[in-house]
Amino acid sequence: MEATRRRQHPGAAGGPGAQLGASFLQARHGSVSADEAARTAPFHLDLWFYFTLQNWVLDFGRPIAMLIERSPRTLPRSITYVSIIIFIMGASIHLVGDSVNHRLLFSGYQHHLSVRENPIIKNLKPETLIDSFELLYYYDEYLGHCMWYIPFFLILFMYFSGCFTASKAESLMPGPALLLVAPSGLYYWYLVTEGQIFILFIFTFFAMLALVLHQKRKRLFLDSNGLFLFSSFSLTLLLVALWVAWLWNDPVLRKKYPGVIYVPEPWAFYTLHVSSRH
Repeated sequence: MEATRRRQHPGAAGGPGAQLGASFLQARHGSVSADEAARTAPFHLDLWFYFTLQNWVLDFGRPIAMLIERSPRTLPRSITYVSIIIFIMGASIHLVGDSVNHRLLFSGYQHHLSVRENPIIKNLKPETLIDSFELLYYYDEYLGHCMWYIPFFLILFMYFSGCFTASKAESLMPGPALLLVAPSGLYYWYLVTEGQIFILFIFTFFAMLALVLHQKRKRLFLDSNGLFLFSSFSLTLLLVALWVAWLWNDPVLRKKYPGVIYVPEPWAFYTLHVSSRH
């Protein structure tokens, strides 16, 4: 009964951050039962609107906790708490590193060059200072991002796993959802390219696709919330593909991002092709 009242009165849990936080604790692990599938959730316009808005405005401290309030699955609280703790630690590391990085930009730091190749870094004395900046870069771009984004996409996937319905008629997105797909997909594009997490993103996307195909054999279909999230990820994949194709032959960015996975950062493009002209 309490869960039913929460679905009927989504605003009762408090603001968007509190909603997304309390929601995570309501997710249930396991296959979707017939009773659960029959209770199709409406499209959560308030959740997705505030989620997209806060993603764009704040970038840091995304309201992930709000995500699973209305998903019909429940996870052990230990997994919930560990995921959120790791997420906060990773976001904190990234925030510190990013703050220093943005200060360096004002001093002439160029994102399209490596740390040692940057004009304001390579002449530092003593040279051991360069090692310190490389360590900062590692904490920000590798350790911080891994601790930040792995729990983030895990939580999104767990939410997505509960977004199925037995009624094909309910597998439609309302108008407001369609309007939010573009800014949501664009934000995830920025997250994937600037965060350099394409492998994590594509793994999550194919896991979602595999789950959709698996549930389809059980005659279960994505509800409006699942369609919204899957459509956002599909748009993100398209935008990343177009971004990579556009910059495929850029020699400077190719040197900055060697290897098989070539996904340039927007800030590297900005410092190379935009700010250098002014």
